[in-house]
Amino acid sequence: LTNNHVAGDADRMNVKLSDGREFIAKLVGTDPQTEVAVIKIDATDLPVATLGDSDKIRVGEWVLAIGSPFGLSHTVTSGIVSARGRGDVRIVDYADFIQTDAAINPGNSGGPLLDIHGNVVGMNTAIASRSGGSVGIGFAIPINMVKYVAEQLKNNGTVTRGFLGVGIQPLTPELSKYFGSKENNGVLIHRNSKLIRME
Repeated sequence: LTNNHVAGDADRMNVKLSDGREFIAKLVGTDPQTEVAVIKIDATDLPVATLGDSDKIRVGEWVLAIGSPFGLSHTVTSGIVSARGRGDVRIVDYADFIQTDAAINPGNSGGPLLDIHGNVVGMNTAIASRSGGSVGIGFAIPINMVKYVAEQLKNNGTVTRGFLGVGIQPLTPELSKYFGSKENNGVLIHRNSKLIRME
């Protein structure tokens, strides 16, 4: 498993393991809309990380990020889960990022975000930074989303998604008043430029 922007359009990639072995990897599939890619190497006796349950992590929980920032292989940084469900960071179409202050830099992409038990709970993907280096605002794709996308990539080479054809927006006090609703929270669903009331 890695990021789409790491695998890119390459048909073949070099993969180097921590024990020094090197392999040519084949691209199985990518999903630019979630930034997930699956590659394959033909090898035996491979170490395997345990994929955890990203739905169980909580804000404030300790996490570790592993990667090769700036080419420094096997670098481990620590931090906490700063937020969950970050979808407004303009990285991908389908976002539900885990935000962490564990240092993530160029070269960490596609690496694991681990909980304190060593289970992979996310895939390091991006940072928010004006300098290009870590300022304590990093983002990882929740591993549950990665597993879902990876399964489709392995089976089909692509991801198939349903489409509702509707737009959703918060129900503001102004909209609530316009529609005569007594509630100020909820969502407003619209279709074909026509608004449909929903509480």
